[in-house]
Amino acid sequence: MYKNLKLYKLITCCIAALLHGFTLAQTPLSDSAVMRSIYTFQLTQGSAYEQLRTLTKTIGGRLSGSKQAEAAVYWAKKTMLEAGADTVYLQACMVPHWERGQKERALLLHSKTTTPLKVIALGSSVGTGPDGLEAEVVEVKSFEELEKLGSTHIQGKIVFYNVFFDQSKIRTGAAYGEAVVFRSKGASMAAQYGAVASVVRSMASNADDEPHTGNMNYYTSISERKIPAFALSYTSADILAKTLKHVPHAKLRLVSTCRNLAESPSFNVIGELKGSLFPNQYLICGGHLDSWDNGEGAHDDGAGIVQSIAVLEGFKKLGIRPYHTLRAVAFMNEENGLGGALAYANNAKQKHELHLAALESDAGGFTPRGFGVDTTKGLYQTVKNWMPLFKPYFIDRIDAGGGGADISPLEEQGVPCIGFEPDTQRYFDIHHTAADTFDKINKRELLLGAAGIQALMYLLDRHLL
Repeated sequence: MYKNLKLYKLITCCIAALLHGFTLAQTPLSDSAVMRSIYTFQLTQGSAYEQLRTLTKTIGGRLSGSKQAEAAVYWAKKTMLEAGADTVYLQACMVPHWERGQKERALLLHSKTTTPLKVIALGSSVGTGPDGLEAEVVEVKSFEELEKLGSTHIQGKIVFYNVFFDQSKIRTGAAYGEAVVFRSKGASMAAQYGAVASVVRSMASNADDEPHTGNMNYYTSISERKIPAFALSYTSADILAKTLKHVPHAKLRLVSTCRNLAESPSFNVIGELKGSLFPNQYLICGGHLDSWDNGEGAHDDGAGIVQSIAVLEGFKKLGIRPYHTLRAVAFMNEENGLGGALAYANNAKQKHELHLAALESDAGGFTPRGFGVDTTKGLYQTVKNWMPLFKPYFIDRIDAGGGGADISPLEEQGVPCIGFEPDTQRYFDIHHTAADTFDKINKRELLLGAAGIQALMYLLDRHLL
């Protein structure tokens, strides 16, 4: 049986080579020529930039469960069909439905002075109600410091996590990863000691007055109490920290009307180009269709969506028929639950689908720098061998280890995963803010990313036989 399988693979490889006019052992020159055509097409004829304009300007922020998210689903289906997908279908999933309500307010009260601060509720947080709440503020810089203070000093107060984005980190994602735990667990950690609310310094790489939202979680194993959770802008956090040094008993007045509703039905959107030789083997690239409601979700993650659709368009318009079935996936609900990611992975498992690799673009539409590649099944070394092909396009980094939130359930099933890595030095300036808008997108950078992703998908399709 094993010998027959080897023979079958050899025969199909030979057929593939004959069908496409290449030798069995494709030369770097032939791959190089196709990659050149991919870059030329995306930079001169690619539709990704205009597609993103439509998504962000006609629909805007697309929080799971919202009417905007629903509109984005049908936009994605239409856009994939226009890009040339053989078929496009919707894959059902259930998603959280959280609504922000009215614009949040924060007032710093000290020494008969009232100072408004820029604040935003964190996703999934309960609200204060329209009357708000008012309490003294206790500043901490770690969970260890919070624990030392204990209920004696925390009961009935607002905990302020004054934790900075570590500017010494070269990779901004590493700094974000260290700080984000206070956004995720901060409310529950404070609640166990009797706090009435928590606020965090925004996970921001720049010092401006724009607050960054993002999801938080209530950990009932830590505390069954659910308290309101907010993020302060970098500048407002500075004001609060400076005030507390001189007025230790300063108070904050916080108002939010956000609420959690029942789960809602929604969809992933999947566009396919059917494989000519291995139609039941899959290569996927994708991003998340949902975004936070305070901005337009241009970099996070409209860019990843249109870059994935661009792969379908590039293959179709250049007349490249994939050997394996190629999928572009617009995942729903990455920001506050991974409902779409889990639905996709569960569906793949139930159907016994064979995924050769999965790529995610969810780090913005900035200049491409490289890929982070899973070491599973030797994929990292395979992709690393293609470095000379990417060198002319200034993609100079293939790192071991990669993936993304939406493809992580596939990774748990043993699928090799890849993360697209653009330059992220500016990403956390606008991440999860009202400033994540279409005007922050550079057309050429976005299209270079689309070309790089298509080029890698092409190499995977031709060489993972």
